[in-house]
Amino acid sequence: MSPTTQQTTQPVTGPTATMRTMTFSQMVERVRYDGAYPTRERAEAVIHAVLAALGRRLTGEERVELAARLPEEAARTFTAQIPEPERLTGWEFVKELAGRTGGTAATTRWDVGTVLSLLARLAGDELLDRVLAQLPAGYALLFGRAELTQAA
Repeated sequence: MSPTTQQTTQPVTGPTATMRTMTFSQMVERVRYDGAYPTRERAEAVIHAVLAALGRRLTGEERVELAARLPEEAARTFTAQIPEPERLTGWEFVKELAGRTGGTAATTRWDVGTVLSLLARLAGDELLDRVLAQLPAGYALLFGRAELTQAA
């Protein structure tokens, strides 16, 4: 990699930080590997679909901070969406995305988990906790976390 194209790998440290933790190309390769997608194009399409869907669900400071931790192209896809007032559970989120993309619920669940698990690592624990607090039940598993509930 030449000095002019080198990207910093230092983590983002605050809500207004502009450094990215990885390039979009690195993100695509990570998703391609983690999701076992046959091509970069398929991995890229999955990233855009999942980020657009999540962009329709998140609002406020968490949305801004998460966008700041994404590679620029991914952040544009995420922030180009207008948040919708309807609150979808994690399973409804997957079903809605499957309907938009024409995928099955099972393959869409795989796609969502692959992308959101990477987002969880990029976000870090503190931001992810706040993101999950904003979303209805069922999203923690999509981000690769256990979802604990209290017994009635």
